[in-house]
Amino acid sequence: MRLNELSDNDGALKKRMRVGRGVGSGKGKTGGRGQKGQKSRSGVAIKGYEGGQMPLFQRLPKRGFKKPNRAKFSELNLGKLEAAIQAKKLDAKKAIDEDALVASGVVRRKRDGVRLLAKGALKTKVQLTLTGASKAAVDAVEKAGGSVTLLKAASPDATASAE
Repeated sequence: MRLNELSDNDGALKKRMRVGRGVGSGKGKTGGRGQKGQKSRSGVAIKGYEGGQMPLFQRLPKRGFKKPNRAKFSELNLGKLEAAIQAKKLDAKKAIDEDALVASGVVRRKRDGVRLLAKGALKTKVQLTLTGASKAAVDAVEKAGGSVTLLKAASPDATASAE
């Protein structure tokens, strides 16, 4: 087989219809758009338009609120922390902080801080310094003989007002 002998399977490629190329093509003159009117012309944008009536999406009640400047934390589960210690990515004898977690690749990035969650089990004694942790995660770390020190979260509003 050579490069010049390569071809698609039969029926794999269907030629596109070229509209507006003469009456003999079958899609000449109006090009399949019918006669006159807004839809026959180019630049039509009438997806949500209801003829001047208030569109449905505007009539329906809006729900909820997403605070635009809320703190975004990177999440770390106990199971993932234990797996990283077993794989020798982290040294459990030293204190583990957010920078060490990022450097070892356990957490991709810090964002506004790292928050420890209680999914999985922790058997190793560790000293953690993190921005946040759930109550169940702190209890699990202390049960394993370790400790969790919580930093004060750097809120995004504080940095914005400081500028």
